[in-house]
Order: sequence, then C-alpha cells, then structure tokens
Amino acid sequence: MSGSNSSNRAAARAEPLGLTVHAMPAPEVQDDARRTRSGRIKMLLVLLVCAAPVLASYFMYFVARPDSRTNYGALILPTRSMPALPLRSLDGAPVQALALRGQWLLIAVGPSDCAEPCQQRLYMQRQLREMLGRERDRIDKLWLVTDDGELPAALRTALAADPAWTVLRVPGDALAGWLQPEAGASLGDHLYLVDPMGEWMMRFPPNAEPARVKRDLDRLLRAASSWDRAGR
Repeated sequence: MSGSNSSNRAAARAEPLGLTVHAMPAPEVQDDARRTRSGRIKMLLVLLVCAAPVLASYFMYFVARPDSRTNYGALILPTRSMPALPLRSLDGAPVQALALRGQWLLIAVGPSDCAEPCQQRLYMQRQLREMLGRERDRIDKLWLVTDDGELPAALRTALAADPAWTVLRVPGDALAGWLQPEAGASLGDHLYLVDPMGEWMMRFPPNAEPARVKRDLDRLLRAASSWDRAGR
C-alpha cells in the first residue's frame, strides 16, 4: 500500500501542471484600434462643426424667431441629401451632381415640351429670384428636364436670357428617389428648395403664391447669412 502511494505521488510530480493562457493583444493591434476610434471621433466632430451653422440657421428660422408663424413651404425634416443623379446637359454631356453645390437651388421639374403650367413655374422662378434684390445672386434657377425630347426653340431662347437658367436632363425615376411631391400631386407640380450643401429642405405648394414664397426665401436667406455667400 505504501509503495502504491509513493508511486502515485511520483507520477503527480512528473505530470506537468496544465494552465489556460489567454493571449494578450499585440501592442500594434491595440494602437490600430485606438487610432480607428480616434479617427471616427474626429470625423464626427468635423461633420458636426460643418453642419452646425446650417442647423443653427434652420433652428433660428423655424423655431426661435420672434415672429414665428407657420412657414408657407413644407419643411423637409430630416433634409434629404442630393444623390449622385445621372445628370446631363441638353447636349448630352454628363454633369456631376456635386457641381451644383455651393448655391441655393430653386428647382422646377418637368418634361421637355413644358406646357403652360410648366412655363408658369419657370416664370415664377425668374420673378422670385429678381424679387430678392441684392440677395438674388445666392440662388440659382434650375430646371430638371425628365425626358430626352427637344425643347421648343422659343423656350430655349428664353431660358438662355441673362441670367440664364441651369437646365439639365435627369430620368424621372432617378429624381423621384430624392424629391417627392405632396400627397395627390405630381413631381412637376412644385418648386423645390435645396440649400448650398445639397440638402433638399423645402417644397412649395402647387400654384404657389409668389409673395408668400418670397417671404420664406427672405427669412431663410437672412438666417443663413452668417455662413452662406453668393457664388460657388
């Protein structure tokens, strides 16, 4: 019995002790993780700093202004960023959507034949811009043509008159993924307002009253004057 116990104790001493060892992350892996987190935080801070003036101006216009009343145009919240639309000039050359940023855009939408209601919206675009006086250079008139048809010669001449419209073609289905009409209306029934950062932020009703649209534009441009300047 004693010999058996001695043998067991010897075997126990001979058997190696099993330990579970947890691998520690390599120092370079930890450094990479810290840099990734730091980079993300910095990117978020940059985005917040860039967006802060815009958000503040919208807040001042729609929430904190002393004469706060219901705005005439429908405010789009959250705003909707301009996507990479397949834009083309009237001559068929591709145009980058990013090239439209840097100015307020008052947008009309319609087919190339541009019947009477379409022409009235284009006329209103021009009149609204002129009614803004010295602030008019902060807004561009943009007509988005939703087909490949030829524009009537008289209309093309009118659009080229100084200050000329920006006229671009874009498929209607691509545009409908960004701009949207109110319930019961079609895409071409409205004027749309896009801010200089490419954010669709307001839609004016069909058959809009120019004086009420101008009042919205005046207040909005005034609220954005601290960060927005004319010209791209």
